[in-house]
Amino acid sequence: MNQVLNVDRQAAVATVTLNRPSSLNALDSDMSYQLRDVFRDLSGDNGVRAVILQGAGDHFMAGGDIAYFQQSLDLEPDERQAAVNRLIGVVHEFISIMRSMPQPVIASVRGNAAGFGMSLVAASDLAIAAESARFTQAYCQIGTSPDGGNTFFLPRAIGVKRTMAMTLLNEPLDAAQALATGLVNRVVPDDELETVVSELARRLSHGPTRAYANVKKLLNSTMSNTLQQQLDAEQESFSSCSTSHDFSEGVTAFMEKRKAEFNGE
Repeated sequence: MNQVLNVDRQAAVATVTLNRPSSLNALDSDMSYQLRDVFRDLSGDNGVRAVILQGAGDHFMAGGDIAYFQQSLDLEPDERQAAVNRLIGVVHEFISIMRSMPQPVIASVRGNAAGFGMSLVAASDLAIAAESARFTQAYCQIGTSPDGGNTFFLPRAIGVKRTMAMTLLNEPLDAAQALATGLVNRVVPDDELETVVSELARRLSHGPTRAYANVKKLLNSTMSNTLQQQLDAEQESFSSCSTSHDFSEGVTAFMEKRKAEFNGE
C-alpha cells in the first residue's frame, strides 16, 4: 500500500495531509483505507485535541480517482458494483469516525475541492478557505450521485435548493460564495491560510475537549431528534460535563477572573 497520507504531530494538534499532489490529491483505494485507519487511531488518542485536514500542493482534493473508476469499467456490472461498494464502505467508515471523534476537525482548503473533497469540507467541524479555493460537486459530471455524507451535510450547510443546483448543474462556488452560503467559516489570503489554521487548531487544542466532543454529539443529532429528545440529550450532556476537571477549572477561573487552563479531561 502506498503512503498517501502524512501525519504530523505538534503538541496536541495532529495535521493530516492528503499526499497525492500530482493527481490533485484524488481519493484512491489506498487513501480510503489510510484515512479510516489514521482517523480511528487519532480518535482514540487522548494526546490529540485538535485535527487539521489539508491537501499537499496547490489543491485540497479533486474528488475520487477517475483512473480507478476507468479500470473498473473492464469488470462485469455486478463485479464493478461490488468493487465500488467496498471502496465507499471504507470511505463511509472514515466519515463516521470523523464525525463522532471527540476532537474538532478543521478543513484547511486551498485550490480545488471537488467531489469527495466537497464531502470532506461539508463533514468537517470547521472549514477555513484560501481565496483561491473553488468548490464543485462534480459527481453528476461522471454520471453518478454523491457519497461521503455529501447529501447529508451539504444541504444542512447551504440549503437544499443551492445543493440541488450545485449537484445537478455542477455550479461551482468560489471562496467568497462559500463563505456567504455557510460552507466555510472564514476566507483568508492564500499565504495566510497555514498560519490562520494553525492558530485556530492551537486554540482548540487548549480548550475543553470533552465538552467539544459533547457539542459534536449534540449537533450531529439535532436534525433528527424531536425537541424533547434534544432537550434530554442536552441535559445528559451538560450534567456529564459538570463532573469533568475542565468544568471545575472553567468555573473557578471565571470566578477568579483569570484564563482557564483546560487539560481536556
